[in-house]
Amino acid sequence: MKKILAVLVAALAATVVVGAAEYSDITIPDLQAALAAKTVTVLDANGTESWQEGHIPGAIDFATQKDKLAKLLPQDKGALIVAYCGGPKCGAYKAAAAAAAKLGYTNVKHLSAGLHGWKGAKASVEKGS
Repeated sequence: MKKILAVLVAALAATVVVGAAEYSDITIPDLQAALAAKTVTVLDANGTESWQEGHIPGAIDFATQKDKLAKLLPQDKGALIVAYCGGPKCGAYKAAAAAAAKLGYTNVKHLSAGLHGWKGAKASVEKGS
């Protein structure tokens, strides 16, 4: 019985640690409002080719800019930073979100709908230059 209890406690502890590493979700309408108010920095983690083909307006191509991220993000460490990738099953956003968090940003969120959901909502996209 003690072994079973120990395994359950360990599993619960692992769940808490995994959950702590997650980022809260932001909805498409909330991101659109933040973009309109110019109160968000968006990180696209889909890769440069995808970013070139179309991304959320103003989004930073994380693949090519990750080494310069400290200079590209706002000075305010409480500023809203949103990372996204392809959609709900894509985990590539985690690298961009973690990079922002490692730099000390405390308001990092995830657009779980991703680029696929953004386009599905008929939201505007811009092509890379």
